Amino acid sequence: MNLLEKTIAAIEPANQELAAQAATQLTNIMEADDNSLGQFRELLLRYIAITNQLNPGLPDKCTVICCGSHGVASEAVSAYPEETTLQMTKSYLIGQGAAANAFAEFSGSELFVADFGIKAENIDIPGLIDCRIGNGTANIAQGPAMSRKQAVQTIEKGIELADKLIAEGFDCLLPGEMGIANTTISAAIVAALCEKAAPEVTGRGTNISNERLANKTRIVEKALSLNQPDKKDGLDVLAKVGGFEFGAIAGLILGFAARHKAVILDGANCAAAALIAQSLAPACVDYLLPSHRGGEPSQGFALEKLGLTPLLHLDLRLGEACGSSILAKELDTMLNLWDVASHLPHDPVEEPFQNAYMPTIAPKITNKTFDFYLSTMQDLDSPAMHACKARIDNLVKPLESLGALEQIAIEIAGITGDELPGCGLDRALICFTGKVTNPLQMQLTAATAQSARADVTIAHVREGLPLTAAFDFGREQGEFLSLSYPLLGLSLAEIDEHAPFGTTADLLHQELLNADGSLKYPADQFLTRAPESAQPFIGAMIGAIIAAAHNSSFIILDDEASEIIARYTELLCPAVRPYILHVQPLLLKANCTLPGGLIAGMGMDIADASLYMLNHMRTFAESKVAIANDGPGADRQQP
Repeated sequence: MNLLEKTIAAIEPANQELAAQAATQLTNIMEADDNSLGQFRELLLRYIAITNQLNPGLPDKCTVICCGSHGVASEAVSAYPEETTLQMTKSYLIGQGAAANAFAEFSGSELFVADFGIKAENIDIPGLIDCRIGNGTANIAQGPAMSRKQAVQTIEKGIELADKLIAEGFDCLLPGEMGIANTTISAAIVAALCEKAAPEVTGRGTNISNERLANKTRIVEKALSLNQPDKKDGLDVLAKVGGFEFGAIAGLILGFAARHKAVILDGANCAAAALIAQSLAPACVDYLLPSHRGGEPSQGFALEKLGLTPLLHLDLRLGEACGSSILAKELDTMLNLWDVASHLPHDPVEEPFQNAYMPTIAPKITNKTFDFYLSTMQDLDSPAMHACKARIDNLVKPLESLGALEQIAIEIAGITGDELPGCGLDRALICFTGKVTNPLQMQLTAATAQSARADVTIAHVREGLPLTAAFDFGREQGEFLSLSYPLLGLSLAEIDEHAPFGTTADLLHQELLNADGSLKYPADQFLTRAPESAQPFIGAMIGAIIAAAHNSSFIILDDEASEIIARYTELLCPAVRPYILHVQPLLLKANCTLPGGLIAGMGMDIADASLYMLNHMRTFAESKVAIANDGPGADRQQP
């Protein structure tokens, strides 16, 4: 047998029995409420099954950017010239200012860059791994991309690289790719293997114009018609309409799967490569962790065929392991949470909390207090936001290809008044709770806050006092913490410490939202319409939101209870809107009902990722990479 055949033969299903054992243990720990973790539960159990360990440690991550040129680039299907492939490869290893560099640094992953077929002669780039198959692929609009022999060779090169990385101690792969016109290739691959028409799978890629999109769709149609790839044969699809880096990623997936190691998929191109791997060895899908749903339509069809549901929805359109790097951080958080939970109650983590208690005597609060905050709320710093956006537009990437991360960075610039706010901003979490707290909740809050590197204040709300007293208590906490912490998470623990996780959120959802999820009441009525037991906690949360926004903290929301309260607060005081980051379900579609800071902590990670992008990436001019020649990037990017 050749290497490909041996590798396929070695791939076996992941250990679902061990995952079931972990699921039972989780149910016992969470008191039959393990579903409160939503999709994060599935992420954890899937990783346990992959590693074949009940208590796996944090993964040793490697990011591998596979580079290759495509003959179809000559058909003007991208906003960037073909030579950008080589320029970006240099940027990874010499300038070290590309998205791959920034996000590898963010996730604590080692970055490797491999040449599987860049169109150039005598490439001499320090650190570049030589896996060359050829001098770029042929133009799929004129014939097959490569021979079947080359298709096997490129996959085997990926397997060889996987073996080398695993031998060096890496056990979690974040694959990425660089190759101008590669979304044309992924569209063709997905069309062939998912039996879709070219218009269904072809997207804007590097943010191309309508005219170029029409041309790109026509090229995909022509390639499929001319080459007739066999949907039942992944090697045939790869040879006829694929690319060297796609085969390489398929090989990396197969190599890691054969050794029971995890692969975190990034965007559309990685998903297309995973379809090739799936066609050759269906069991390899057990070792894949999906990260995000991006902007390319082909990715949706690919993920559906792979049977994978991503957690992140950040509108990313860049294949440099950006989304997978963020999911890698979330995986670390879940493994830390599991490590704590699985050792309870015998080996609890320390609870390094500050405790704040609402006074027993109600202070005198008038409308003037509320009016003061409303009338003196600061506007965001527009010059800082414009300068930040100008820099982001000129970072070495397609225009607007980092979606929500770009907007988050711009908002933080406006809030802080700094056009280049630094990474690792100080962050804190306020968790509003009652007189008595659930011990399990506190342990889980401690674990998630530790992962998010956030200081925690447990704010104990008293019942039986006027709502103005609760508002003032929350206001004091928001006021105090926002003076020191630019990032401030807001969470609400269960009102009844004995209730299952998610009970308060479900109660507020039923009472304060319409069936379609819209707000049921006007701003001036909702508090009196809320369940009486929840009213003091809602008042405290409103006070914290308004005070924190007033002091220019970026407020990061937690579970649905904090979401609902924040949405009504935005009705009461629209000026707080730019200061609030809505995490779930806008950016994370995890259906997680666990309160106490898990979602807020992950939102802090997303905010941090946006700042790594801003601070660690370089501009086109700094990197000496060609700017866009089509679409909005051609007007806004500066050479």
